[in-house]
Amino acid sequence: MVQTLEVGITLAVVLGIFAQWIAWRFGFPAIVLLAGCGLLLGPGLGVLNPTTDFGPLYHTLVGLAVAIILFEGGFSLKRKEIEGVTRGVIRLISVGVVLAWILGSLAAHYIAGLAWPLAITIGAILVVTGPTVVGPLLRHAKLQPRPASLVKWEGIINDPLGALLAILSFEYALGLGSGSGEGTVWELSIQLLGALIFASVLGGGAGLALGRLFRTGLVPEFLKAPGLLAFVMLVYVLANTLLHEAGLLAATAMGLVMGNMELADALDLRRFKENIVVFLVTLLFVLLTADIDPDTLARLDWRAAAFVAAMLFVVRPLAVLLSTVGSSIRGQERVLLAWVAPRGVVAAAMAGILGESLSQAGYQHADLIFPLVFAIILTTVLLHGLTIRPLANRLGLTAGSPNGLLLVGASPWSIQLAQRLHEEGVRVILADPSSHRLSAADAVGVPTHVGEVLSDLGRQQLDLAGIGNLLAATDNSAYNALVCTRFAHELGRNHVFQLPAGKGTEEETPEFSHEVRGRTAFSDDATYDEMTRRYYLGWHFDELHVTGTRSGQQCPEGSETLLILRRNGDLTLHSPGWTGEPRLGDRVFCYIPAPEEEDTLEQAALGAQ
Repeated sequence: MVQTLEVGITLAVVLGIFAQWIAWRFGFPAIVLLAGCGLLLGPGLGVLNPTTDFGPLYHTLVGLAVAIILFEGGFSLKRKEIEGVTRGVIRLISVGVVLAWILGSLAAHYIAGLAWPLAITIGAILVVTGPTVVGPLLRHAKLQPRPASLVKWEGIINDPLGALLAILSFEYALGLGSGSGEGTVWELSIQLLGALIFASVLGGGAGLALGRLFRTGLVPEFLKAPGLLAFVMLVYVLANTLLHEAGLLAATAMGLVMGNMELADALDLRRFKENIVVFLVTLLFVLLTADIDPDTLARLDWRAAAFVAAMLFVVRPLAVLLSTVGSSIRGQERVLLAWVAPRGVVAAAMAGILGESLSQAGYQHADLIFPLVFAIILTTVLLHGLTIRPLANRLGLTAGSPNGLLLVGASPWSIQLAQRLHEEGVRVILADPSSHRLSAADAVGVPTHVGEVLSDLGRQQLDLAGIGNLLAATDNSAYNALVCTRFAHELGRNHVFQLPAGKGTEEETPEFSHEVRGRTAFSDDATYDEMTRRYYLGWHFDELHVTGTRSGQQCPEGSETLLILRRNGDLTLHSPGWTGEPRLGDRVFCYIPAPEEEDTLEQAALGAQ
């Protein structure tokens, strides 16, 4: 048995990671492929039966894994993302959750034919909108920042709320089953409110304490990431011990607090968590789908299909539209939110745990809970993945033509360039791992991104809506080349640029292939050191408007041609050997010497004649 379990777990991990790679390579929803792996190993080949193989330990491991996933989700949320739509988000995660629960329970009872205790449990499970699948959908749709933030925040906050609500509904169902259901609805409401307050205080307080401990320097760097993981597990278990099933919400609250503390080592913590979470999501979803009974799947009939349709086309739209009446959320955003609600691994985990427990408690048809949730997960991921982009286009919520600039590397001159482009209405993001280096850009209102753009987590958190060009402008040429290679597939190799490495460097030798670097930005002389030197000599950015009598106008002699902002809004970075000419209505951006240096250049030019 031990050997069989060993083989099963190994196959689950290997096939799951391979499915993740296939999904990344071909842009397919990973959760669908993971479900296929689970069905193959479980009902298909019979290699893996998690409930039997793991025994009571199975539910414990699933709970801990979900807690870590939700902590990571909370850690990635930033307060500034919901500025202007805070009330709308609060409506969605309060009134919207209650409406979705009530309407979903009604659909489960009257359409799917489940008894009321089972109906309110599955209704609670399905209020969640999984962050593990929302992220890829947002990257595919390239939404404007505001609707993207609404979808992201709702997905991450709703997950622990839905899980907590599902547990309380489960307790209510057990109370009815034991004949002690009198007064349970009132008790359920009190328990829910108490759990919200308790978990928020415990999780938030633990996150604040741990963050301050990290700042004192008492924890060495090599222990911070594993220590954080251990502390998340401790908070989860402690919350569950003190108040049944408050652990998931406490873990999310802890992540939300720590993620907004501007910790100096946040980047290293994110890298560690990103690897752990990808592994956990992969293994967890394969195990959950492997646990499905083939006979139960065969029992899904037209009522199950009607229930799925009702959840997609009636329950979700009504819950969103009614809960956001009179809010700051615009009509187009409400329509998008009413449709987009993919479920993910948290819904699957709660359905797997609670469905089995209700079956053991004697509830008939409780074994249908997980297959029904599983059907909704696959349907929403596929349908929403295929339709979110066309719908967002129709509603005018996409970021439009990708003409903006992602500028990687904060330095005095790059901040000045980003500020100038931002003032001219160009969509620009200045990215750097150091919040300290970005502070000057934040002070002048330039959109910034703190994080490592080469990591998967950093890429997921980077909103590239409206971005069509990349300039890697750090002082490390090899790093610049890696950044260009990382984004070449998404933006196109002709739209990724890096500063020249300079004469005699390894990157300029023939052995350093142009396939692993970006196009040279500006000119061969515009190295990082040279651009920095010019900044301190007083060089400044200016623009030249191409009029009818000055078509083909170039920057003054001795200055640096940087880019052209076309009349239609397209952005074109200058590069050596570039043959494009400015046209009527274009604007040419130049890096121009200080006045005294211009005089010196003019005198040198006259002397050479």
